[in-house]
Amino acid sequence: MSTAPLFLVDALPAGGVLVLDGPEGRHAATVKRMRVGEVVQVTDGRGALAQAVVESTGRDTVSLALTSRSTLAPPAPRVLLAQALVKGDRSELAVEMATEAGVDGILPWRAARCVARWEDGPRGDKALARWRSTVREAAKQARRPWLPVVEEPVTTAMLARRVADAAGALVLHEGATDRLAEVDLPTAGDLLLVVGPEGGVTDDEIAALTAAGGRSVRLGGEVLRASTAAAVALGALGVLTRRWS
Repeated sequence: MSTAPLFLVDALPAGGVLVLDGPEGRHAATVKRMRVGEVVQVTDGRGALAQAVVESTGRDTVSLALTSRSTLAPPAPRVLLAQALVKGDRSELAVEMATEAGVDGILPWRAARCVARWEDGPRGDKALARWRSTVREAAKQARRPWLPVVEEPVTTAMLARRVADAAGALVLHEGATDRLAEVDLPTAGDLLLVVGPEGGVTDDEIAALTAAGGRSVRLGGEVLRASTAAAVALGALGVLTRRWS
């Protein structure tokens, strides 16, 4: 049995009726072609979730009758991904796969060897907006009631401070001796997973992040692309299936 499609709204209404309009209404009416009587889910992306039934449809709107509500606790521990900027379509692929694999927040990282730079200004803003849009759509596809937040880009110095504040931090590196599957993981707070660019993490970056409390780890004998490493690591950690706690 398939899971009911999920739609994102700014807030769930106090009453029992909700009209999907704007981009979500257009998607529901013209792309998903929702019909009267079909069951859907609606979330605010912050844990509030409602089951609903389609009452009527318009050209770009769908009217819903809310049938039940629930509030889901945020995932714990929270898993954050510091993803180095990747050039081209693989940039969106990285955050799409990580979102579907269960990550809870994303920090775009301006690593030294990134080909993509995301300089301050309109071009950088546009790239960040693409990541946020990609994450939003991936979260809907995965039926996630908590929408991962894509933060502003960080430098290595800024990332080191986040590593120091986290309950645990793992830096994926092919030269590490410790395996990801063998490390102890926090059961509360934030676990920060760091994925470098295609050119790899520099020695200076490894030094800065490990000095801040991060631990250099490897997934296995293979070297993965920057766009797929996070999703594979999240699967190895068991983020979707058990949160290891």
